Amino acid sequence: MIRALFAVLAFCAAPAAASDCRLALVLALDVSSSVDADEDALQRGGLAAALIAPEVQRAFFSTPFPIALAVFEWSGRYNQKMLLDWRLIENPDQLLDVATLIGRSERSTEEFPTSMGYALGYAAGILDRGPDCLHRTIDMAGDGENNDGFEPSGAYNEFPFAGVTVNGMVVNTAEFEAEVDLIDYYLNHVLHGAGAFLEVAQGFDDYERAMRRKLERELSVIMTGALNTAPIGQPG
Repeated sequence: MIRALFAVLAFCAAPAAASDCRLALVLALDVSSSVDADEDALQRGGLAAALIAPEVQRAFFSTPFPIALAVFEWSGRYNQKMLLDWRLIENPDQLLDVATLIGRSERSTEEFPTSMGYALGYAAGILDRGPDCLHRTIDMAGDGENNDGFEPSGAYNEFPFAGVTVNGMVVNTAEFEAEVDLIDYYLNHVLHGAGAFLEVAQGFDDYERAMRRKLERELSVIMTGALNTAPIGQPG
C-alpha cells in the first residue's frame, strides 16, 4: 500500500555509473514549516561550509576511492526536491562546486509538515538508482518528530533498506526536556543499520559545527572501519 502511494514520488533518472566508489551518501535537509527562513539559510550555509572544511576534505580524499554524493530537501508527504543528483567527488574542485551549489540553493516550500517516513522512502529510491558503492548511507537532519504520514518504521518495512545505514542529526531548538525527547525519538525511530549514530546541533547556529563533525565521523568510519565513540553533540 505504501509503495503504491509512494510511486508518485519516484525519480526516474538513470542510475549513476559505478566507479570503485567507497560510499554513496544521501544528505536530507528539513524544510518543514518549523524551519523559518533564517534557520534554513543557516542550514544551507552550514552544510556548504562543512563540506569544504579541512577535516572533512581530508576524510573525503583519504583514499583513492571516491565518495558519491546526493542532496535533497524534504517536508510534507509529496514535498521532496533534489538539490544535487548523484555526483562522484574525486577532487577538491568538485567538492567546492557542490558546496557552492548547496550554498546558493533556495528552498522549494515552507508550509508543509514533517513527513519523515516519506522522506526516508524517497531517499531509499535515490540510493536504489545510485552508484554501486561499497557502503550506502542516508543522513536525516531535522528539528522535530514525524507528524504527518507513516513513521520511519513504515519506510524501513516497505522500502529497500538492506545494507543501508541511516544516521541522524537533531537540531535542538527547544528547552532541555524537549531536546531529550527528540534525541530519544531519533535514537529509537530514525537511526537504522550497522554503525548508525546521532549528532546534535544546539540550534541552527550550531549546524555547521555539528554537520562538520558528523561528516568527518561517518567518512572516517568508512575509511578505517573503527567507530568514533565520542558522546553525541559534544564539540570535536
